[in-house]
Amino acid sequence: MCGRFVLFTESLLDEVGEWESITEVHAPEGLPPARYNIAPTQPVAIVRVEDTTARVDPARWGLLPHWKKDLDGPPLFNARAETVAKKPSFRDAFKAQRCVIPLDGYYEWKAGDDPKAKKQPYYVTGPEGLLWAAGLWATGMDRLSATMVTTEATEEMAWLHHRLPKFLRKEEIAPWLAGEALLEPSSVEGFNARPADPAVGNVRNDYAELIAEQPPSTLF
Repeated sequence: MCGRFVLFTESLLDEVGEWESITEVHAPEGLPPARYNIAPTQPVAIVRVEDTTARVDPARWGLLPHWKKDLDGPPLFNARAETVAKKPSFRDAFKAQRCVIPLDGYYEWKAGDDPKAKKQPYYVTGPEGLLWAAGLWATGMDRLSATMVTTEATEEMAWLHHRLPKFLRKEEIAPWLAGEALLEPSSVEGFNARPADPAVGNVRNDYAELIAEQPPSTLF
């Protein structure tokens, strides 16, 4: 799964502009500020495409389907690939409301050998630059919102967690946005995971030092 992530890249518009067939990129509300501890229900950047124009907008992380009348219940920040096409909360968005969510990296927690010890957070980055996660968007309650699709973890990342965001290769972005299923585990490889500052567990902590390499003494 993915419950916390990081986005600080300033060249987001330039990178989206390199996608296949994209001729214009707009961010009507401006680029998001650098964030190092983005949590569910907070704003995230999503990218949508119409014809050859890409648009970057802020959206609530936690899907609000068109029939949603209030904020009761847990936020729908992840959508399982195995059920996304059929589950009422996601199926309409899966059919016609696709987006991509950019990440510089994300956090995952892992237990150590001592069951009484706190889990260690890890900061995970991709093989090169930004990661692009498959997402869905909706406008229930008159708010733009989004969720991130997850799959079973790849063999490379299963040691850390049994779920993984559906990360897209650049050549898969256009097919995903056009409606292709692409629900198999990600084929992106070459992830790097390093211990992160345990302070990331508090959503109020949001600063660059959270992703700095941690000394061994802080692991467990």
